[in-house]
Amino acid sequence: MADETTSSTLGELYTEIVAEALFVAQEASVLRNLVTNYNITGQGKEISVPIYAAVSAAAVAEATDLSNTAVNPTEATFTASEHGVMTTLTDLGASTASRNVAADIGKLFGNAIAKRLDQDLIALFDGFSTGKGADNTALTAATVFEVAATLRNQNLPINECALVIPPTVAYDLKANATNSFVNPADARLQNSIMGTGFIGSVGGINVYESSNVTNSGTTGDYKCGAFHPSAIGLAMRQDLKVETQRDASLRGTEIVATAVWGEGEIYDSYGVEVEADSSIE
Repeated sequence: MADETTSSTLGELYTEIVAEALFVAQEASVLRNLVTNYNITGQGKEISVPIYAAVSAAAVAEATDLSNTAVNPTEATFTASEHGVMTTLTDLGASTASRNVAADIGKLFGNAIAKRLDQDLIALFDGFSTGKGADNTALTAATVFEVAATLRNQNLPINECALVIPPTVAYDLKANATNSFVNPADARLQNSIMGTGFIGSVGGINVYESSNVTNSGTTGDYKCGAFHPSAIGLAMRQDLKVETQRDASLRGTEIVATAVWGEGEIYDSYGVEVEADSSIE
């Protein structure tokens, strides 16, 4: 008997799966690079982050003792949990497919893990105590400026803050910022939006589009978020890992992709929930 597909002949296939999955996962996640990251590899599954309240300095006369200021931090605790996806690649499927099955599975797994990571972080937007916009009103530049003022009022460097919105809400912001795509108040903003569709910065806040921001249950209604990286934490215990296990009787190989992380809010006042209703949904 000849032409069997064995674990040794599939070795290069598995290498391609791992390499492709790691690349796609890193590239596909938007939120991961916008929040505070904690590496807890090799540690337990929980991490506690101390949260210090702001303190104030006072004028003091010469040769006069300073008064004590109590420093009593609270803490935010993140618990990491496993996230994964699995498929079984049969020998016949691997050997007869006209496409590069390894690369295809790598993209599927990488995107699946990245999407879940973004969705977990986006879900935290609803927990911000401060809210702007409305679920029955399209997002405008004026609302973004109001959000920027709210974050600036927390003494935050506004250029480090981000606003994450879905593409259909971004459409409304682009239309409004360019006066329905014509005669904008800011020619530079118009050139960016009209030429590439890239919004860039509005009110000092960097705007990002992500299709992982899903509607709040009603078509067209979205809960978006504007925040400083210190508002949200991501504790990564294990980055994307792909493993294989041979199932001889099935004549196939199980391919399992997993990652372990935990996420949570750190400074509530450093984030703003931004509600908006898309005009094109």
